[in-house]
Amino acid sequence: MWAEVASFLLRPTFFMLVAFVVTFLVTRYVTHMIRSGRGPFRDNTVGGMHIHHEVYGIFLLLSAGALEFAYRPDPPGVQVLATLFGIGAALTLDEFALWLHLDDVYWGPEGRRSVDAVLVAVIVGGLMLVETAPWDVDASDGVTVVGVTLGVNLLFIVVALFKGRIVLGIVGFLVPLLAFVAALRLARPRSPWARRFYRPGSRRRARSERRFPAGRNHWWDPLVNMLAGRPALPGPAPVNPAPVNPAAVNPAPLPPAQPTGSDADARERADDAR
Repeated sequence: MWAEVASFLLRPTFFMLVAFVVTFLVTRYVTHMIRSGRGPFRDNTVGGMHIHHEVYGIFLLLSAGALEFAYRPDPPGVQVLATLFGIGAALTLDEFALWLHLDDVYWGPEGRRSVDAVLVAVIVGGLMLVETAPWDVDASDGVTVVGVTLGVNLLFIVVALFKGRIVLGIVGFLVPLLAFVAALRLARPRSPWARRFYRPGSRRRARSERRFPAGRNHWWDPLVNMLAGRPALPGPAPVNPAPVNPAAVNPAPLPPAQPTGSDADARERADDAR
């Protein structure tokens, strides 16, 4: 029994998953500290340019992958590369929303997609750790049966993704039954499937909106709120002030007063007296 536990703990996938989770949690803690101005942590800038931590993650991913392909190291080298790969993947996916939107939306509503991507990666990594085989079909049934099975599974995955069932669709690559279940379930109201097939006012559209109200995405939303911050509530609409007439603020100067008849006569008498 202890030999099996030791063998499980020495798997490169285990090192990769643990490094991924730990790095993500530490990174979120550090970014929260930076945002609140507490602790010794500060944004990393070079020449006035903010260097995002995904940059380091990309370099770690490239380095670990290249070393693995080039040298195929034995233990403990393979565990070291798996750890570096997990660290790089966490740093990169933690800013998934940034390279998806090509904008610094880390703390915005779009930035919550980064946490969603990380949680999906943890689920997939856990399935890989327990050695769940993707596309597990029996090749002895023949090439045609295998091809049809793979094609049907792929169809279910595509339908699940178009219905907005991202988690079940991705996990369906490893467990085809989940993709089949997701393909039969109700689509999210803002998904491409709902926009195409759920007409406004239809029963399916109403069911979808009741099932997935605005502001609710997944069952793990409380965890996302804790890691990414609660989404900002929409404030009152700004009130546009009435346009100001410049003429009312700076009125034109009045023309000089013209002398009346009596004034003109008085001036002439004064001139005669002089």
